[in-house]
Amino acid sequence: MAAPIDFKKKDKALYNPGVEPELIEVPELFFIQVDGCGNPNEPDGAYAAAVSLLYSLSYTIRMNKKGDAVPAGFFDYVVPPLEGLWWFGDESAYDPTKKDQLCWTAMIRQPEFVTPDLFTWAQAQVRRKKPALDPGQARLVRWREGLCIQALHVGPYDAEPATVARMVEQATALGLHEELATVQPDGTRRRHHEIYLSDPSRVAPDKLKTVIRHPVAR
Repeated sequence: MAAPIDFKKKDKALYNPGVEPELIEVPELFFIQVDGCGNPNEPDGAYAAAVSLLYSLSYTIRMNKKGDAVPAGFFDYVVPPLEGLWWFGDESAYDPTKKDQLCWTAMIRQPEFVTPDLFTWAQAQVRRKKPALDPGQARLVRWREGLCIQALHVGPYDAEPATVARMVEQATALGLHEELATVQPDGTRRRHHEIYLSDPSRVAPDKLKTVIRHPVAR
């Protein structure tokens, strides 16, 4: 039996950057996303509920590999890491003291075989098994992030501005500029992007590993 596909290993360029900023062209990928606002550290808050919903839907799809409901093209895989897009409603610069004013899109990547029908089925399963969650808040999207600069941040989340500053410096040196909050043709905006490679409940803050990615343009 083949080992489950681990996207972190299969797509190393997306999930394993160095600590020095580097350019990457991010292809179109599938995600389940949930939007919200508020302090992500609030116990039992909106962000915690969104993360719980994302994992419930993702594992429901992941475990759907037996019986008549197996989707076409299914392959075994490891559920990818949690990711997040972050901004303030007034589009101001990041300030770690204003967490209550944060807006976010929490999301988890999905395999290419996840169709709208399969996603709707997973929503129904979660709605039946976990009535405290609202699967209607989630959506399945195809998203192409495009040209970005990224780096691995090691340390607490509140220390990220130092890594971001190095990313901006490198982008400028390459003749690029950030495109944070720039409106895309589909109406969405390009955002500060984080990919969480560590579990903060199990890893000390100074050892947390987070991929930070910012959209750029020439």
